[in-house]
Amino acid sequence: MKIKKNDLFMGIYLLSAVLFFIISIPSWLLDFLLAFNIGIALVVLFNALYAKEVLDMASYPTLLLFTTIFRISLNVSSTKLILRDGDAGKVVDTFGQFVGGGNLVIGIIIFIVLVIIQFVVINKGSERVSEVTARFTLDAMAGKQMAIDSDLNTGAITDKEAAERRKKLQKENSFFGSMDGATKYVKGDATAGLIITGINLIGGLIMGMVYNNMTINDAMQRYTILTIGDGLCSQIPSLLISLATGILVTKASSDGELGDELVGQLFSIDRVLLMVGIAMTLLGVATPLPYYIFIPFGLLLILYSRRIGSKQNVAAIEEEVEAEETEAQEIRKPENVVSLLNVDPIELEFGYGIIPLADVNQGGDLLDRVVMIRRQVALELGAVVPIIRLRDNIQLNPNQYVIKIKGIQVSEGEILFDHYMAMNPGYVEEEITGIPTFEPSFHLPAIWITEGQRERAESLGYTVVDPPSIIATHLTEVIRQHIAELLTRQDVQNLINNIKDNNTALIDELVPKLLGIGDIQKVLQNLLSEGISIRDLVTIFETLADHASVTRDTDILTEYVRQSLKRAISGKYFSQNEVTNVVTLDPAVEQDIMAAVKNTEQGSYLTLDPEKTNQIVKSLGDELKKLEDLGKNPIVITSPIVRLYFKKLVGDYFKDVIVISYNEVESNVELQSVGMVTV
Repeated sequence: MKIKKNDLFMGIYLLSAVLFFIISIPSWLLDFLLAFNIGIALVVLFNALYAKEVLDMASYPTLLLFTTIFRISLNVSSTKLILRDGDAGKVVDTFGQFVGGGNLVIGIIIFIVLVIIQFVVINKGSERVSEVTARFTLDAMAGKQMAIDSDLNTGAITDKEAAERRKKLQKENSFFGSMDGATKYVKGDATAGLIITGINLIGGLIMGMVYNNMTINDAMQRYTILTIGDGLCSQIPSLLISLATGILVTKASSDGELGDELVGQLFSIDRVLLMVGIAMTLLGVATPLPYYIFIPFGLLLILYSRRIGSKQNVAAIEEEVEAEETEAQEIRKPENVVSLLNVDPIELEFGYGIIPLADVNQGGDLLDRVVMIRRQVALELGAVVPIIRLRDNIQLNPNQYVIKIKGIQVSEGEILFDHYMAMNPGYVEEEITGIPTFEPSFHLPAIWITEGQRERAESLGYTVVDPPSIIATHLTEVIRQHIAELLTRQDVQNLINNIKDNNTALIDELVPKLLGIGDIQKVLQNLLSEGISIRDLVTIFETLADHASVTRDTDILTEYVRQSLKRAISGKYFSQNEVTNVVTLDPAVEQDIMAAVKNTEQGSYLTLDPEKTNQIVKSLGDELKKLEDLGKNPIVITSPIVRLYFKKLVGDYFKDVIVISYNEVESNVELQSVGMVTV
């Protein structure tokens, strides 16, 4: 197996750090490694400075661990050389001599100042910022997820963009969670460097006086310089890494380059620069402060403020001219009507009085309810609801809303924003005062009540719902009624792709050898139009594969599929613990219907006499009234061969009627006929 160069470099980097704890290295190699360590620290610092966002350095917590362990291993190696040979190489000696200026007191003070800066200022601040950022990032995760779902539902972003945003959100949470712990590496590294420096100083004095026969002054002079040099070689890279950590965690709210933002924010207001320039000039003129520094500095700021002001005036004029030119071009150019041709599958338009229900900033949760509607329908019917577009429309009444399917209004409703809708379930005798109305989903009588009446209405037994629930329920029912026509060929292809990996043989047999996407779409639409779930696609497709070689009539294939789904159909409409009241069909009526069926290449249709049709419809209405009086569902049981045609015959007259064949009823279901449709 071929090893990548980057993997080899990281392996050598970590392995060498471990080896330096065990073996001794010569001073010339230590010089090279110390220089390499300072270079790595500078690379990390400037990468953090110029990163546009924190995820550009998503591996920073791991990088922090690697650089820390490598730096400590060099510290241990230099300690060995200092104590053993009294010489840790040219780099350590130069840092000790040059930074301190040959003066031990100055060197010690500079070293202590660096340690204080790193501990008190940078490390503590970075640690606190990382901790708070991690906490707030994790707390805000749920809200950001909901915002992504809301943008997806309103069509502001696509599914792909939503997936990318969720992935980025997870990376951010992981990064800031890791940074919260990784900052402890930097703090521990600084502490370890300070302890090692103390050991070097004490151990060097002992080694110089006991083993090298040096006087205390000579030992102090020699080993203190080496200790300071070693400490600086360790603390300066550590300081750079700490600074990079602070830059990275504090630029979490910045999206651009840090240099541009800092300079732009500090030196972009001409009035600020002018006032500061005047103040600096006055300090140079009116105080004993050195005028040759303050006056030029002040004049420079004044001149720069004038330059910034003139640039802003020019930019404002250019922006105004550009806006006018753009407006003129928009007027002159022909209208692009292509964008007007797009039709949203589902739209919810509402007046301005309902806007607070959809505005998250005002506490509205209508967008969240729309997300739940799509999930609910997917679980209930197995179909993916298209993106639901929410729009405000000033042409509507303030409290009015309209539901459109493919650009055409199919339903509407009106709510009172600060009221609740109370509905009598049928057994509440005591009435409450309110504004009479009708529930928009099922057109049931209801009344609008105030917040103060809500508790009393609920105690009396009324069903009380708030305005967002009314709109969400209405929208859900409209979607259920039209879900069949909303199912497109692309949706069917997506459903096929969803199960293809685990059912390759089935899909290869069915599509496109036996049936095309359009044929499968019609079968699924037939099922959805009668409220039958299509979640069990494997059973549906297997049934189609079994019978498609005999007939390609999608209506007949639908009947075969329904019979395969009889467990689901029985579970939906019948109870196993009680007898279900139904209406049956007279065999003579069934014979009349079958005799009127005409089969053609385009499908089959009924040619039943209009007078007989009216008799059947009238008889069915009388029998369904019996079920309605009993509070039961309007279920009609027929023979399998007649079910399809009877449903087509009476569907336009009784939209809620449920027509089921005997083959779609489980054997353990008990039925009781309350009447028979006759002529």
